[in-house]
Order: sequence, then C-alpha cells, then structure tokens
Amino acid sequence: MSSPNELEQDLERFQAKFAEMKAEIQKAIVGYDDLLIDTLSAVFSRGHILLEGVPGLGKTFLVQTLSKVMGLDPGRVQCTPDLMPADILGTHIVNENEEGRRVMHFERGPVFANLILVDEINRATPKTQAALLEVMQEGAVTAGGETMKLPQPFFVMATQNPMEMEGTYPLPEAQADRFLFKLKVPFPDQATLVEISKRTSGFEPVELNQVVTGEELITFQKIVAQIPVADHVTEYAAKVILATHPEGGASLDEVEKYVSYGASPRGMQALIRGARIHCALDGRTAVSVEDIKRVALPALRHRVILNFQGEAESRDIDSLVTSVIDSVSLNASA
Repeated sequence: MSSPNELEQDLERFQAKFAEMKAEIQKAIVGYDDLLIDTLSAVFSRGHILLEGVPGLGKTFLVQTLSKVMGLDPGRVQCTPDLMPADILGTHIVNENEEGRRVMHFERGPVFANLILVDEINRATPKTQAALLEVMQEGAVTAGGETMKLPQPFFVMATQNPMEMEGTYPLPEAQADRFLFKLKVPFPDQATLVEISKRTSGFEPVELNQVVTGEELITFQKIVAQIPVADHVTEYAAKVILATHPEGGASLDEVEKYVSYGASPRGMQALIRGARIHCALDGRTAVSVEDIKRVALPALRHRVILNFQGEAESRDIDSLVTSVIDSVSLNASA
C-alpha cells in the first residue's frame, strides 16, 4: 500500500497518461468525449465493455484504435449464428511431428490476445456466447483437461446493434452482468459529421503512436485500485443498488411498477471501480458520492431488468436509473 504522498504522485502520473491516451485516440476518433472517458475508465478498472449503437458509428474502429494506442495484441471475432465455441477458443488438431508420428496439437483461437473485439455478440448462439463469457470471467481456456491462461492485460469489447433484432440472440441477464460497463454510442451531431468527413475522406489513414505498454497499464490499474473509499460513499453505492430492486422497500414507485430485477453485487463493484477512475482524474485521493453518480448509468443500465409492463410501455432504463440516483441522493447521509 502506497503512502498518501506516493499515491498522490502516482495519480498525477495516471492523470497525465490518461490525457495523453485520450488525445492520441482523438487523432482518429472525432467527438465522443464522454464515450472515450468511459471506455478508458473501464480499461483502467480491468473491466469488459459492451458497446451498443447502430451500424456505422465507429464502434469497431474505436476498438482498433485503442489497441494501437495501448500497443496491445488485438483479436477479432465476427459473430454469426453458425459460429461455434471452438472457432473462438481454439481446437485440437492432428499434426505430424519430426518423427512422422501423429500428435494432438491445440490451435489457439482469437481469444488468445490482449484486446478482443467481439462484433455483434447478439448474433452468436447462446452456446457460443456462454463460452466467450466464461473466458471473460475466468481469464483462461480449458481444453482437453488442460487450462491455458490468457495473456494479460485482457479485455473484451463487444458490440451489438439495438435496432436489428431478426436472427439475433439477446444476451441473458446473467451474462450481460459480466460486462463492467454498457456504453451507448450516440449519433454524431452536424459539426462532428462534417469533421468526420474531412478526416476520413483522404487516402492515407491517421498515424497513431503507442502511448502505454501492457506492463504500464497493469501498474496503473494497481495504483487506481489503492484509492480509498470512505464508508459513507460505500453505503451510498449500496443504497443505489438496493433502490434498483422492486422489493427493496425504499424503491421508487416507478421501480416497483416496471422493474423485474435490479442490479447485482457486480453492479456495486462496477460503481466503486469506475468511481475510483473519476476520482483520480479530478486529482483527488478519496472517492466521493459524485464519482458514484458519474458512473451510475454505464454501470447499471444493463443490470436493471424491466418486467413485462415495462417492456410493453417501452420504459427507458436510463431515465429509471437517473430517477433512482436522484431519489437516493436526497437521503445519502441517512
């Protein structure tokens, strides 16, 4: 555990590195300021990300840009209904050795990389989704009785299109819960569209520099994890989680009417881990209630499950979570 002075110096280095990474990414990515902050926050929190947005918004390009700036080995899985678990994990094949004998050899799949792009994850079958999400949780692949650790750092960034539902397999709640954040990719405004056209209509792609190494990334992850969280902040986060449950007692009428199940304990972990990043970016050495509020939407929007009435009335999850935050903040010190 670092001393307060050492932690302060480490966090200053973290702030500078975070800003440098964001600036380098923005050479290629136009706009999306909040999205980039949330994406990098998940990376430094050791979490996986679910990106949701209509086609053509640059979700795949964001992942590719991130891998270049961080100098990480990228992998890609393009999900289709006929994709099998062996296509992503790897499979045993028969080879001949130098002596001419047949031997079993494990051919590693695309998950054996640092940053995995899983494109259109809701097009993969439940069997393949389950295999991928097990890897996300365990950080290892087991095949033929042998367990093989994945390289570190290891991140999965999955994309899904919210509009096209034909031939898709929506992620079950328990599997969506394994993503630290769910980030919505907004449609760009007019000024951003104009700038995108200027930057991307040329022939030569933007040259990106590597800003951080995998070892440095792991070091910064450990530094941020040392930021203390006071009891009253942890209790506030717990109240937020409980307030998303219809049977929570102190929950809103909206929650009781439209929510089937609230956020899990993983949601609590996401709140604390994400809040530490925003605390560090503000140059503070202790997490505040405001930091929890800042990460509430990306941390909880995929963990609050609507009931039949909520689905039928197309209730907006983000507005529900915002209402929960507002209601809990009134008696945060209680």
